[in-house]
Amino acid sequence: MTALKSGARTRAEAARVIDAVVSDGRSLDWALARSDEKVAPADRPVVHMLCYGVLRFHWLLRWQLAQLLDKPLKPRDSIVETLLAIGFFQLSDTRIPDHAAVSTTVEAARLLRRPRYAGLINAVLRNYVRKNISELEPADEEARLNHPAWLIQRFRTDWPDHWRQIIEANNDRAPMWLRINTRQKSALDYQTQNEIDGDLLAGVNGALKLRRPMRVEEIPAFDKGQVSVQDAAAQLAAPWLLARGGERVLDACAAPGGKTGHLLELLGPNAHLTAIDSDSTRLEGVRQNLDRLGQTATVLAADASKPGEWWDGKSFDRILLDAPCSASGVIRRHPDIKLLRRESDIQTLACRQGEMLAALWPLLEPAGRLLYVTCSVLAEENDAVIRKFLAAHGDAREDRVLHDYNIRDLMHDKNSGFQVLPGTQGLDGFYFACLEKVS
Repeated sequence: MTALKSGARTRAEAARVIDAVVSDGRSLDWALARSDEKVAPADRPVVHMLCYGVLRFHWLLRWQLAQLLDKPLKPRDSIVETLLAIGFFQLSDTRIPDHAAVSTTVEAARLLRRPRYAGLINAVLRNYVRKNISELEPADEEARLNHPAWLIQRFRTDWPDHWRQIIEANNDRAPMWLRINTRQKSALDYQTQNEIDGDLLAGVNGALKLRRPMRVEEIPAFDKGQVSVQDAAAQLAAPWLLARGGERVLDACAAPGGKTGHLLELLGPNAHLTAIDSDSTRLEGVRQNLDRLGQTATVLAADASKPGEWWDGKSFDRILLDAPCSASGVIRRHPDIKLLRRESDIQTLACRQGEMLAALWPLLEPAGRLLYVTCSVLAEENDAVIRKFLAAHGDAREDRVLHDYNIRDLMHDKNSGFQVLPGTQGLDGFYFACLEKVS
């Protein structure tokens, strides 16, 4: 296969994936999983790079396209617009030579059964270069900031002093973090012995940020359970919950299992962990992760808000509720969130979060602790949920002590709970609130 044909195939496949997100409302993870089944392993990194980049800068690329088209394309040809956006992204944000970016994108139109648009694509891409479109500054705020207007306003309202930091972090590429199983080996020993080019995060035992990402199969001792891939902010949850011990632990909403594995690495030999999730398909990933780590737990397909359907009546002394949320703190890892999430979703999610908290609270024994976690930066899903819960439950109080941590510099104190903002020392955005049941 010629380089032109090979390059065209990757552009065509990236266009199919992006169009599935933009036009059909599919998640990027879903679309890429199906794409990977059809694409050669050597071509997958290019497809992924194009998909993430084009979705990350969706509003800017569409604005640029409007500067070069006399009239919009018909809805049935949305994939052609997507192909043009792929061409723009290659020309402005990659090291791909201009001639290769243009020729492969034009050829991709033929593979997508849009040969009549080949001439238009060629002309538009050449005009993009000739007119220096990438240098233009949009007046339109959505295009300039690459976020929907409603989300920009939410950030402004909730974080008036930090909303630009959040926007910038969301539009950046996320670093790759490892979590070293420190029961087997210290993070420094692991890094040194395997000559890993990265940086340890002070105050978070076992967190190692790679300076260059690597494929999972290339990570030393990954298959032996010595190391896992997990953002450092997510690594705060397990030791925070277990700071005062724990013997009978519930991990609610456990999939995909990163925090489940971390809890098991820290628990004592006589402890027992139950991991539940309402998505039975995603639970299979939890089981596979536990097998790799050499850990065991009770894994159940169950709805955390309906304990009457699965709870055995034995109280837990520790509960981790990693609640379903808008994922507004991890947009840099999931740029499709900006397109798929709607403002109306936030109230629905906040109600669901409150229902889960209320349903799980009776399962916690007196003096037990529940750690509420989201990967959101929106107040309605975070401190507002906790304030409402505390007001309704006289036997609940917040523990605001950051036990055994040197992480206060990573946190923003909220009226209830603590927030890590995306981009802080390379971390994702996470919210934490630790609740204790008063005896």
